[in-house]
Amino acid sequence: MNVRSPHWWAGIGLAVMVSIAAGISAEWLGVSLLGFDKSPISSIVMAIVIGMIVANSVSVPQRVADGLRFCTTAILRIGIMLLGIRLSLLGAGRFTLVALPFVAVAITIGLTIVGLLGRTLGLSRQLSGLIAVGTSICGCTAIVATAPLIRANEAEVSYSIACITLFGLVVMFVYPVLGHFIFPDQPALAGLFLGTSIHETAQVAGAGLMYQAQYDAPVALDVATVTKLVRNLSMLAVIPLVGILYSGERQETGQGKVRWISMIPWFIVGFALMSALRTVGDFRARPFGLLSPAQWSAVVGVLQTTAEYCLLVAMAAIGLTSNFASLRSIGVKPFVLGLLAAVLIGGGSLLLISLFAGRLIGMVGM
Repeated sequence: MNVRSPHWWAGIGLAVMVSIAAGISAEWLGVSLLGFDKSPISSIVMAIVIGMIVANSVSVPQRVADGLRFCTTAILRIGIMLLGIRLSLLGAGRFTLVALPFVAVAITIGLTIVGLLGRTLGLSRQLSGLIAVGTSICGCTAIVATAPLIRANEAEVSYSIACITLFGLVVMFVYPVLGHFIFPDQPALAGLFLGTSIHETAQVAGAGLMYQAQYDAPVALDVATVTKLVRNLSMLAVIPLVGILYSGERQETGQGKVRWISMIPWFIVGFALMSALRTVGDFRARPFGLLSPAQWSAVVGVLQTTAEYCLLVAMAAIGLTSNFASLRSIGVKPFVLGLLAAVLIGGGSLLLISLFAGRLIGMVGM
């Protein structure tokens, strides 16, 4: 990353322009064209769609890739960290307790059934493991962290990332609608479904924002975010197990060392710190002994809005980096396994949430 490079700034600027266009177009389509008082069309959806159209209709210069990558990583994580201001530590803790068993089941399905299906399809143990861990834990981050541990080659990493990206984008649009259809009066359950079933952190944030905008249910975004952070944190414990299950019998290539420090999701710490700040600020009649309640409410509102703008820019960058031509090299079998993995984890989560989550939420007082 070279912050002095004009191309780096151009990539960020392109994502910002697409996000602005998304907000304007969502408002125009919903209010001016369709006649609603408030647009039912999410600017998040428009940001991804406009970004995809640009990426697949014109040639986005490769030199702006670093700026776009900064948006999909650093700006995304800043947005997620700032989302912590929406929840007190008590609220975040309750959501975590509810999420834990469903996250555990999703990971178990991914590491066992998906892996077995991959070998049934004749895929290598390594490629099966990468698709399994990417689907069940945290998308590309888990794939990149796992690849050297199981001695996966570059083609296997590329194929697995392509599968995760493709099906993650699909379910990001589909699952908010499905979650609302299955749980029309229970947005917390819909958020739990989004958090356990969608692959990437960015995709979960996007789906949660879509749900919030479409159905006026911010609790869905809160639950989805906390649930996904629980999945991310589980990477530290699960990836060593993946190394045992999927390493196969390949010879050492010199790339088997894992930088464990790189697996620590630092933005989770930031999210917790923001929740702690909200807890302390809400605890006293005069927050921090300095602010009036109205001023503290304004600060919280600014941080919430900043978080949502950061996520909007990140979603625009995700659209701008979604080049479908690169997916043609996946091949049929990895594509089939990616599809089966998404359906299994999504379907299994949906079934278990339908059966048990309502009772569990009642037990923790949500």
